[in-house]
Amino acid sequence: MGVEELKVSRTGPRAVATMPAEIDAMNADEIRDALLSAAGNGVTTLIIDMSATTFCDSSGVHAVISAYRQAAAAGIEVRLVITTVRRVFRLIGADQVMPTFASLAAALA
Repeated sequence: MGVEELKVSRTGPRAVATMPAEIDAMNADEIRDALLSAAGNGVTTLIIDMSATTFCDSSGVHAVISAYRQAAAAGIEVRLVITTVRRVFRLIGADQVMPTFASLAAALA
């Protein structure tokens, strides 16, 4: 599964990045770069939607956290939607670093 599955939609100053089904060492760098790109051009809130992601290894988690840190440093609010891979983020404490939501609707509210 490649980064080409990552889709970004934008409504005003809010961007939603819909992540691919699998994030691993093969696409993690591209994912991070795509997230940082999505956070540009006047975006004030970036929602990373991982609700369809069924596999995320440590390099994928690192890519998401790295994008979060860089976006947050630029003053961009980042919200993470996680379902299936929630446990991975919880185990390393990433859910304590960034706000997480169980659904896209909740993150958009």
